[in-house]
This record gives sequence, C-alpha cells and structure tokens, in this order.
Amino acid sequence: MKSEEIKTSEEDKFHIPAEVVSYDERIKVLNHSDSFAIFDRWGDIHVYTKTAQGIFHQGTRYISRLELRLNKKKPLLLSSSIKEDNDVLSVDLSNPDLIACNIQENNLHILRSQFIRNGVYYEELSFINYSNQACDFDISLLFEADFKDLFEIRGIARTLHPNPPQISSKDNRLFFDYGGLDKVHRRTEIIFSENCECSIRNNLVLFTLHLKPHQPHKIDYLIVFRTNEQFLTSEKEKIYVSDFEEAKGLMRNELKKIHQLFADITTSNEQFTHWINRSKADLVSLLTPTTHGLYPYAGVPWYNTVFGRDGIITAMEILWVAPEVAKNVLSVLANLQAKEFIPAKDAEPGKILHEARSGEMANTGEIPFKEYYGTIDATPLFIMLAGMYYQHTADLLTIEKIWPNIKAALHWIDHYGDIDGDGFVEYKHKAENGLTNQGWKDSHDSVMYKNGELCEPPIALCEVQGYVYAAKKYASMLATAFQETAYAEQLAKEADDLREKFNTIFWDESSGCYALALDGNKKPCNVVSSNPGHCLFTGIVDEDRAETLVKTLMGEDMFYGWGIRTLSAKEVRYNPMSYHNGSIWPHDNALIAAGLARYGFQNEAMKILSALFSASLFIDMQRLPELYCGFKQRSGEGPTAYPVACSPQAWSVAAVFLLLQACLQIEINALEKTIVFNKPELPEYLDKIVITNLKTGDDYCDVELFKYAYDIGFHVTHKPEGWNLIIKK
Repeated sequence: MKSEEIKTSEEDKFHIPAEVVSYDERIKVLNHSDSFAIFDRWGDIHVYTKTAQGIFHQGTRYISRLELRLNKKKPLLLSSSIKEDNDVLSVDLSNPDLIACNIQENNLHILRSQFIRNGVYYEELSFINYSNQACDFDISLLFEADFKDLFEIRGIARTLHPNPPQISSKDNRLFFDYGGLDKVHRRTEIIFSENCECSIRNNLVLFTLHLKPHQPHKIDYLIVFRTNEQFLTSEKEKIYVSDFEEAKGLMRNELKKIHQLFADITTSNEQFTHWINRSKADLVSLLTPTTHGLYPYAGVPWYNTVFGRDGIITAMEILWVAPEVAKNVLSVLANLQAKEFIPAKDAEPGKILHEARSGEMANTGEIPFKEYYGTIDATPLFIMLAGMYYQHTADLLTIEKIWPNIKAALHWIDHYGDIDGDGFVEYKHKAENGLTNQGWKDSHDSVMYKNGELCEPPIALCEVQGYVYAAKKYASMLATAFQETAYAEQLAKEADDLREKFNTIFWDESSGCYALALDGNKKPCNVVSSNPGHCLFTGIVDEDRAETLVKTLMGEDMFYGWGIRTLSAKEVRYNPMSYHNGSIWPHDNALIAAGLARYGFQNEAMKILSALFSASLFIDMQRLPELYCGFKQRSGEGPTAYPVACSPQAWSVAAVFLLLQACLQIEINALEKTIVFNKPELPEYLDKIVITNLKTGDDYCDVELFKYAYDIGFHVTHKPEGWNLIIKK
C-alpha cells in the first residue's frame, strides 16, 4: 500500500494542492501581461505559509507582503471591488478608533486604487478627513519580497537551495535584490513620488499626516519588477511611466484598443449581457503582447503563461467574434514548434508546445516546463484552428506563412503521434519528470478502466482521434487552396479511414458511449466521460450513433444542473471534488454544446448554456472559473467551488461565446462570402440579441435577432458588399 501511495504522489507531483490557497479569505485578483497580483479584500498581501497571495512577475513572487496600517492598526473595510473593465482594484477603508489621536472610527476615508501595467504595480492612497477637527496620524506600509518561484508556492520542493534576498534603500526608494540560481538578478524596486515625505526603516515605510477637516491627501507609489537587462537608473533610460494617472490612462487606452478586436454583443437580459461583458474583459486582461501578436495566457494564478492547448481552444471559442486572436495564436505556436527530438522536453519535430515558463525553477531544470511539449492534442488542434481560421477569414497569406508548420505537424501525427502504427494517435511521456497524462485531462488518475484501475500507456484518447480527423479534413482543404491536389486527396482519405476505424473500435454499445481511451494493448477504457462530447465537436461521430451518445451525455449521472461532469457518477473513480473525475469544466461543456448543435441537438446545447449561465449568477463577478465541483444542483445554492481553480481562466471565460454560437448556429465563411444562421434557437430568457462589429473579411456585419413564440426574426443593419446572409429555418 505504501509503495502505491509513493508512486501516486510522484506521478501527481504537479497537481496543485488545496492548501496553497485559503478560501476562508476572499481574494481579489489583478493581471496584466506577465504580471498578476492576489490581494485580500483590504488590498493587502500577507505572509502565510500556505497561501498564494503576492505580486508575481514572470513566474516569480516579487512582493510577498504589503500591509497598510494606521497607527499600527488595520483599517476597517467598507468595500472592495475590481472595476468592470478588470483594470483597477478599488478598496474603500475607514479608520478604527485611534484613541491616542482622538479620532473616532469612521472619520477618515481611505481609498486604495491599485493596478498593474507592463511589469509595474501602481497604487494611489487617497485620504479625506471627515471629522470637524484637524487630526494627526501615522501611515505605514510594510513590504517583503521572497522571490519564490510559483511552482515552489504550488508545493513543489526545491532540489536547490536559493540565496536569501537582500534589502536596501536610498532616498524615497526601497530595494529588494535576489541573485537567482539561474544567473538571473531580480529586483523589486519600490518608488515613492518625490512629493511624499516618508522615512524608510528597513522594510517599513512611514508617513505622518496632518489633515484639516475635509482636507484630502494623496500618496502615490509604484513597484517596478526588474531582471538582468532592466537595471536602468537614469530618468532618460527608465522603462516605466511613473505618474499614476498617466499610467492608468495609457492602460485604459490600450484595453480599449484590444476590446475593438471583439464583436459587441448585447441582449435583452441584463445579467446575460453582463456575463458576456465580464468574459470579454477577462479575455482582454489575459491577452498578452508577444513578438507575434497578442496571445491569450491560460489563467491566473497557476497558468499565467503561453499554453498551446489552452490558447488554441480559447481562439476556437471566440473565432466568430474575434478572429484576430486565432491568427496570433497560430503565429506564436508556429514559431515555438519543436524542431528536434529532445526526450527531456517530450519534444519531437513538428510537435506543438504544451507550455513555456520563465521562472527560476524552469531555468534551473528543477521542473521541465521552460519549453515543454508534453501534450498529445495541441498539434492536431493547431491544424484544426488553422483550417477554421482560413475558412472564417480567407486569409491565405497567414496560412501560407505557416503552411510548412502545418505540414510538419501532420508529419508528427503520422510518424511520432502514432507510436505503434495502428492508425490512432497515442502518448507515453519520455521526459523523466514530465506529465503522465497528456490530454486535456492531465492529472495522473484521469484515464482509467471500468474497474477503476489506471490505464497503461501508451494511451489513445477518444477525443484526440477526433482532433486528428478534423485536422486532416481541414488540412485537405488547405492543400487544395495551395493546389496540392494529390496531397489534399490523401489527407481526405486518411480522415475518412480514421473515422470508420474509430467508430468501429472505440464504440461501446453497452454504455452508449465511446471508450475514453485504448491502452497499449488496445484494451478499451469503457467508462462514461465527457471526452466523447469533443468527438461530436470534431464531426468524427457517425450520424447513427450521435443520438445514443447525446442521451448518455445528458443523463442524470453526467448532466445534473450545473453542466456535464467530466466523469459519470456511476463510475468507480467518480468524485465530484476531483480535478478531472467528476468536476465540471466550462470549456469542456462549451465544446460539447457546439458538438451537440452540429448534430442538430440545439435544445440540449441550450440546456448547457442555461446551466452555465445559472452558475455564473452565483459566482463572484459572474466570472466562470477553470472548474467547479460536480455536486448535484441544490435549490437556492450555487455550484460548489473547487479550491484551487484559476480565475480568470481563458478557455472558461471564453465559453460563453462558443455556447452562444452553438445556439445561434452562426457560421461565417469568407471563402463563400456567407453568414449562415442554421436553424437558430434562443433560450426563453433571451428575447433579443444585438451583434455589432462582427468581423467579415475586411468589413463587418451588424445584425439583430428577435425571439417570437415560434420563430426567430432578423434585422440586418449593416452587411458587407458582396456577402450573403442566409437564414435556415
């Protein structure tokens, strides 16, 4: 028994334990580009052994403590909230009784405004004295910087012994310096505005304020996160904007520009519209500048970096409302595509990246994720996205640039992905400390036989075969566009052969479902899971089996109020509190809903949309997290939170757009210059939808949809010249 426990622990060492976040303390999250911050509701950051609070930059915690005090006392919390555009944390505080200063509670108002931009944290403290007499009091800010790697905070033990940080100060600046074991010098530089009269004592910054009745006062400061090449000190060379209002204005202008990448959607239901707007704001905050365009980082806090699978699926979910994101994702991942065989990275020529990390533990090799390729599905998904993007935009120039990458990815599928030459794509990790499971359900226990025993590799997942099928179908279309007729015919035949073989071997009549996977001996894992729902999305499912599969997916053991579970409640390993074996993932449900609609089951797709919309109404900020627990729906209660779920998470907040597309069954085809609504349906709580700035080639379309008793009405206010809008009823 002990040896099994040790083995399980080793296999699952990259699992995120629940104790790294204490959910007794509600948190507030800010993120921008390579930086994010986790505060308590007071806007403070505390030093606790098992919490992830802090300000992080490029995978390292640059601030581990930030505490505001009035005469050494904690302020009283009035309220705190993230502004609607997801840019600023606004915290309203007041004073406790300050007897020594003769100030009764709730006479001082303190407003903390906090945001992050381009590797710099900004804070403005605004004070107003609402009493009828002048008052004197002390303000202190306590800082610490431990420079811990994010993976160390997640619970991965260090194999090396890091150096202690050093602290120093000069004038109105406080410095924390850390010499990394990866030869990177990291610095946290805290800078107070020149008009602030403060004293710095070690890591404590002190101010003494004298405020007359109704007199306001402000304290501004910023924190710059630096690495080797950024130690620039002269004013002419500084790499940041120092003025609080100027930086905030620049940030808001940048966010406004990114918002323009998206179509605008409003509805007759204010709460549904808020869900859309919140999701868009979260996506905008996760879109991070790279040398090849804005890329949707996977999620905060654990995945604030480039992930191949997450970026691709996010781009698919929002393709119809923001096609530019797909173009960027394709460009970034093509540039990062593996070019050689490196077992330590699970890299093989043509394979698409799983994730890239830049923290100290990645740089020293303590974790394998500096550039890691341990994913079985990102490569066919990359090809799928390329085909979907081309069909949507007719942007042949972009596809031409990455056509060699698409061909290399197709070569990887046939020569590396199919390990045993049986026609199916499977995985078995080569990196010594790489991921055991390499599909989207990548926890160590997510693939099992009917009796609950874990599947033996190499493992061929059902949804991966669907991705490969769709990849070859789309690649055939692209080959035709480049007049490579023989290659196009070959790819189309390979796709059709795979579909026939898949439906013969993976289908399990007794469960009315496709097997989750085949093991190395081709023994099926005949458990009912959500994975076959992705097969509907790709179109690999035979028409005569679709209805049976849909009934299985929508049965009470799978769908119970808040969405479709990852694993049936009837299975041995079902656990509604697990990461992948009974929980509910919004992106998973969105892909399934799109698949349901593809096969004509729009009523079922609307049930999923309604389930996730209902869940959003109970969740803070209407922000769907990475996942939540798969318990049965209880009257008057929301879904049960999963303790370490990322929020915001790109493919989760993007789910609403694919869910809406599934109900409307809208398809934009720039090759044929058509916008098609194929038997669109709207749920009972949406009487009207207005879509504007919907990208169609170089132009846009504006359309309104109205729900009537037995029909959907349309009003087109702008349509591109030469395009046709087709409504099928």
